[in-house]
Amino acid sequence: MAHIPTIVHICTQKLSVVLDLSFGALPRIAYWGHSLQSSTFADIHSLVVATRETPDGNQPNAFESWGITPLEGDWWPGRAALRGVRANGINWSPRFELIKLKYQANNSAEPAIYSKPISSSQKAESYLEINSGTLEITAISHISHLELRYDIEVFTQGPWRIRCHLKNTASTEYHLHELGIVLPLPLEANEILDTAGRWGKERTEQRTHLNIGCWIRECNHGRTGFDAPGFTFVGTPSFDYSTGEIWGLHNAWSGNHRVWVERMLNGVQVIGASEILAPGEIILGAEESYSTPWFYACYAYGLDDAAQQVHQWYRSRKNHPRTPRPVTLNVWEAVYYDQDLEHLKTLAKTAADIGVERFVLDDGWFLGRRNDCAGLGDWYVDPEVWPDGLAPLADYVRELGMDFGLWFEPEMVNENSHLARNHPEWILASQGSSDISQLPRRWRNQQVLNLSLQPAYVYIRDRIDTLIRQYDIAFIKWDHNRDLIDAGTTAKGGAPAVHDQTLAIYRLMDELKALHPSLEIESCSSGGGRVDFEILQHTDRFWASDCIDPVERLPMMRAYAQIAPPELLGAHVASPFSQTTGRYSPLSMRAGTAIFGSFGIEWDILSASDAERAELAQWIKFYKENRSFLHTGKVIRCATPDPTLSLHAVVSADCSRALYQLTTHDRSAISPRGKLKFTGLDPHRQYRLRPLIIGEEPKGLIKPPWFSTPEGSHSSGIVATGEVLAYAGVATPRMYPDQSLLFEATAEDC
Repeated sequence: MAHIPTIVHICTQKLSVVLDLSFGALPRIAYWGHSLQSSTFADIHSLVVATRETPDGNQPNAFESWGITPLEGDWWPGRAALRGVRANGINWSPRFELIKLKYQANNSAEPAIYSKPISSSQKAESYLEINSGTLEITAISHISHLELRYDIEVFTQGPWRIRCHLKNTASTEYHLHELGIVLPLPLEANEILDTAGRWGKERTEQRTHLNIGCWIRECNHGRTGFDAPGFTFVGTPSFDYSTGEIWGLHNAWSGNHRVWVERMLNGVQVIGASEILAPGEIILGAEESYSTPWFYACYAYGLDDAAQQVHQWYRSRKNHPRTPRPVTLNVWEAVYYDQDLEHLKTLAKTAADIGVERFVLDDGWFLGRRNDCAGLGDWYVDPEVWPDGLAPLADYVRELGMDFGLWFEPEMVNENSHLARNHPEWILASQGSSDISQLPRRWRNQQVLNLSLQPAYVYIRDRIDTLIRQYDIAFIKWDHNRDLIDAGTTAKGGAPAVHDQTLAIYRLMDELKALHPSLEIESCSSGGGRVDFEILQHTDRFWASDCIDPVERLPMMRAYAQIAPPELLGAHVASPFSQTTGRYSPLSMRAGTAIFGSFGIEWDILSASDAERAELAQWIKFYKENRSFLHTGKVIRCATPDPTLSLHAVVSADCSRALYQLTTHDRSAISPRGKLKFTGLDPHRQYRLRPLIIGEEPKGLIKPPWFSTPEGSHSSGIVATGEVLAYAGVATPRMYPDQSLLFEATAEDC
């Protein structure tokens, strides 16, 4: 068996990660950044040596090897990433010895295993370079009786991911408080960008300057949270969509989690992540293990580069949606709880006539569900509303050529339900009692069903499975409308249960999809309350926000682009007056925004005029004609000369075509507003740039001369190189606030 390499170089076209294993302890990351593809082993060996610091001042006597999970015994002055103890107070400061490395290449049937410890006579030539596949590194603490293993997976598209597994090898219990990872950052990266938010205004970007100390974001919602940071980026000053080096980390977990960035007085700067564990949540018995979430990392030049890497990785997955993303109509804002078969059939016929492909019946179809105070958990069709079941509607929808979808909130239960009355012990509660008076505070008139209990899990799985089979359900809108508070399990006297609940949800989704391979699931959580890399491995779409006002949605969509490609983002055309903001938006603004996601409708189209439905049909036709391009291209977010404007695009992989959306958000302090610069194109090719007007023109449109002579409903536009369009730009058309205009750029050599 070969000796464990002293250096491992993870190298792709986008990045390099250099692991220093020469100390025989936990792996140290000597470098993470720009790809070093042209470097030889000698170069990488020099890099490893060169990155070792000389002790200075009042510090330890020699260079210390701080690993991916820094330890107390290594004199780590920063925030701990491994904390735990046995009941008698010992083994709280373990030290680990490297014992095994296993590498499995993507194209290899057998892994390469290195299990001999590093010997003092081992030469520096012990080197492993990998550019794809999985790396497994195992270390053991003989005194503390713990085993720590890292899984590292490399993707050719650019991102990489890492997770940890901690195993208790003693007969006594080990109480784990925290386990995470820490990655190094250069000191020149001193700006932090992540997202915050609230219900109806998710994913608001925020920037912070990094100083000495620890900057930490914790999400304690029992779900990802409206305020989840998404990717936490740390970069060089004033980095933006197209410039600046950035290093990003995403905690792919749909329960409680944290991310932190720390700059220390010793010149060390890091970014770290872990799951938030409640006291007593993880107690490892003999030979039991705990696994962290996956932590996704990327290095990029500009935020667009980072987003494109992530999108390419998503699209390479085996479980990524391959069929065209259907035009979806969700009936919630059309009928709310007032469900009537004939009315819904009329709505379905009207939807099919304008080109809708998926019809989704929302909340209100099950037992006792006339409002949000009762019924959750009783997943049986209500005979008072649906005396013949859902078949008359579902069959009619399919006869019209559409898929049938249904709303569920599987993790929730109303106290006013047969389920809660029959099984109060199935409700998450920290008091360890099934007494209804001891339940957590109500949130939206509901409690949380403990799906880590097998009987509760089986009941929910079987009810959903039965309904899918009975009504040939193609799509589930899977909602989750409250935080988890006092989330304990009665099976363990009220012990914390968010971790087990989160794993149970992943398992439930996977099991239903295995039973029904064509089933698609949308992750909805009062809008964007549960959107992260891990939930998106078990679902096919996410609902970005309950606010469908296009002016509010645009910055959300820009931010969501960092964690998912547009084909996974549910983007619907709402009613003219927003239900959440009261703002009026013309159809060109609402639809022009929605086509840059997974397009749908959340509007009572029976209340629309004939002219509005005809225009909506034009937008649906345009979306269908362009979705294959929109859902495979590169997302580009352009700078604008005026803060009242925004401009973004999708550019085809071969740069032969691009579709841009210009929007106005306010009245400008200056007029005209400067030059629009259309970036993302091949600088050496010539393009015809022209406006696309679908339906009515934007209000207040004043066309600049470059629009040229009208050709029917469009204009001939202008021909220029990508270089000219990106650096010189074109005159900005004038429009009233809250207006949208599309532009198409097509290469002349196509």
